[in-house]
Amino acid sequence: MMKRFRSWLNGDDKKELPQLSKDNIPKHVAIIMDGNGRWAKRQGLPRIMGHQSGMKAVKRATIAANDLGVEYLTMYAFSTENWTRPRDEVDFLMRLPVDFLSQELDELIEKNVRVQMMGHEEQLPEHTIKAVKEAIEKTKHNTGLVLNFALNYGSRKEITEAVRSLGLRIEAGELQASEITSELIGEHLLTSNLPDPDLLIRTSGELRLSNFMLWQLAYSELWFTDIYWPEFEKQHLYEAVAEYQQRTRRYGGLK
Repeated sequence: MMKRFRSWLNGDDKKELPQLSKDNIPKHVAIIMDGNGRWAKRQGLPRIMGHQSGMKAVKRATIAANDLGVEYLTMYAFSTENWTRPRDEVDFLMRLPVDFLSQELDELIEKNVRVQMMGHEEQLPEHTIKAVKEAIEKTKHNTGLVLNFALNYGSRKEITEAVRSLGLRIEAGELQASEITSELIGEHLLTSNLPDPDLLIRTSGELRLSNFMLWQLAYSELWFTDIYWPEFEKQHLYEAVAEYQQRTRRYGGLK
């Protein structure tokens, strides 16, 4: 096990990158970053060390996506359900955006990356919100990859609030029920300024969506891998995109 761990640290097990067509790069990639705790347990480390190593994988994935020409990268950083985890782990997770942005923001700016966040600010600690808002402000004029953190995000809550907002508009006489369309619902979601993901990646071998972008992923291509998130490298993103390029997206049609 330790031999494999050292090999992973040194990058000795990296494979040759798949050849990709530049004409069919997914515009929006969404990632469920799963397996930090299990990775740490496998190494005999505390769970929080898995989250810390996962932060490094966020940087690798961001740079790889940016170099590849992906326009939007959404990372599932913290769900509305994650509050049920032990308090010390939650507190550590709330520090990660602060640490990540303090360490990496200058390079993100240099690479023309624009930071965004989708989620619910209530419950989030002030230091977390401050760090994210500072990153958003400092990168707002960048024109490259949009790095979108899903933080305190849950799709069912998002959809519920969108429906409630539409209901209030109907009550106020601003809208007729017959005027509600899927496009209108989309305008009331937290992703109203983003295209739907073309590709969803989930690590750690789990085969579920975990309340993540349920509306937006309706026609996304899904790619699952058994590796844990801290192990995620450039080659894995390329493998996911390579498989994406082999698929035919029919959107319910026959083409």
